[in-house]
Amino acid sequence: MHIDPQDRVICAGGGPEEDPRLSAGPAGTDSAPASRPAATPIYQSSLFTFPDYGALLDGFGAEHRTNLYSRGKNPTVQVLERKLAALERGEACICFSSGMAAVSAVMLGLLRSGDHVLFLNDTYGPTLQLAEHLTRFGIQHDLQLELDLESIERAIRPDTRLLWLESPGTMRFRQFDIRAVASLARERGILTGIDNSWATPLCQKPLTLGVDIVMHTCSKYIGGHSDVIAGALVTTAERAERLFYSSYLLNGGILAPFDAWLLLRGLRTLPVRLAQHEADALRIAAWLDAHPAVRRVNHPALGEGRQFAATQLSGYTGLLSFELEDGGLENVSRVIDSLEHFGIGVSWGGVESLVISPNGRTNRERLDELGIPPGLIRLSVGLEGADLLIEDLSSALERLA
Repeated sequence: MHIDPQDRVICAGGGPEEDPRLSAGPAGTDSAPASRPAATPIYQSSLFTFPDYGALLDGFGAEHRTNLYSRGKNPTVQVLERKLAALERGEACICFSSGMAAVSAVMLGLLRSGDHVLFLNDTYGPTLQLAEHLTRFGIQHDLQLELDLESIERAIRPDTRLLWLESPGTMRFRQFDIRAVASLARERGILTGIDNSWATPLCQKPLTLGVDIVMHTCSKYIGGHSDVIAGALVTTAERAERLFYSSYLLNGGILAPFDAWLLLRGLRTLPVRLAQHEADALRIAAWLDAHPAVRRVNHPALGEGRQFAATQLSGYTGLLSFELEDGGLENVSRVIDSLEHFGIGVSWGGVESLVISPNGRTNRERLDELGIPPGLIRLSVGLEGADLLIEDLSSALERLA
């Protein structure tokens, strides 16, 4: 894993410059050297007062950059937003109460009736559910699973206004040429957005590849400890301002100051956590790939995706999946229930290892439509150690004999 030294500084607590009120000498000692807290303070305040009425009116005129009411901007949240924007090499960031709040802000703030969204690659289920809901308001969508550029170009309609990307994609972690797709969209005046949660800003920077909007579910690796729900959008300053007024303020899906503080804490250890997640997941992927009960391992370092990994990813994380040779629900359940060191649960990206399957008893037809094998099992590799987790997987797979 190669992590940019600049990113390490940002994560550790250095630049970008934090709120100026966080640097001050002790009260009543104007001549004392300025000091600053090692951890960003939590501004647990719903509102901020002004020295005069004119200053308040000025604040109303620039609420997207003024600490006026915490349904808009808050100093603790702003520190996080500046750091995430810097990590993604973007101009501005808006943080939300969840990843889905961030996705909703894009769909509701930038689309209108008659528009079409094209989803590329295996896409997070609730994102597609939101798209289905938006058909009530005249916004149509399609899911494109063939990832060569020619197939994508054919799937674009005259009314397509947004390409929503995942690379690596949900569950199977397939990749495609992000730069080529972004260029194709730009030539046609189509906006591009990407869910970059798998890669984090440390392993992939889609804005530098031509993508317009980057979304993160910060609940995953950025938080890293399964104790916060949050989302973020990184884009240009102009588009962030538009999103702030068209959807962020009006939807109310704000990030609380304490949750922002938890994410700032998570960022401090993100580089070292990711390095260990990567190393252990690669060992586990290689071990699974050689196991006779496993038909296929889905990891960006394996298979066809390696050609894109070399040009788009600077490292890997701890999320992968594998497919059983005999992949009925009974065997999937037997393997999952036999694991002792993988918690059975949704989400991923924390220090604890987790396991889940998209096989939900009654959704076989939908899995077939999406091309997802019924024997697929997803692992989020935590920090318990590869040896322990491989031993656990070995014992569970032996139950299939």
